Amino acid sequence: MAKMGIFCGTAGGTSMVVAEALADAFSIEEDDIINMEEDFDDVEEQLMEYDILFIGSSTWGQGDVHHSWVDPQLEIEDEGFDFSGKTVALFGAGDSVKHGEHFCSALGKLHDTFKKAGANVVGFMPTDGYSYEFSLAVKDGQFCGLPIDNHNEEDKTEERIEQWIDVLKKDLSL
Repeated sequence: MAKMGIFCGTAGGTSMVVAEALADAFSIEEDDIINMEEDFDDVEEQLMEYDILFIGSSTWGQGDVHHSWVDPQLEIEDEGFDFSGKTVALFGAGDSVKHGEHFCSALGKLHDTFKKAGANVVGFMPTDGYSYEFSLAVKDGQFCGLPIDNHNEEDKTEERIEQWIDVLKKDLSL
């Protein structure tokens, strides 16, 4: 059976809500849920030990990843880590009103990092029902993961998480 891990960079806790739902849906043990700020130490010893990685990050500033992802992302790119044979699913939080020009763009940046490193990225979601100006997370007309906007659309969060988990179960053949 594939080993699954959740790696989450969060500030306000929205991304961790998704992480907890993933843990419940896929029976992921607490030790395999990594808060990037508190529990992450090493790409080789932590990220590389999993077959399926659920990667979460809120979006900051001009569409940047959560600060806890900056060094690991650069390390993956600079050190040439090979994620071939690994599957990645992305999720994260953003604000489509205050930062609609970069809505959840951190997902797009992480997508590009992991894709270039050879990972199979799954869990694409339709853009229907979202209001935003632009997002680097949109790849081929779909979000490359699950964007959540608890600032403006909290009433849609639970349903979006459930829909995404259904998509993941199909994509992962579970």
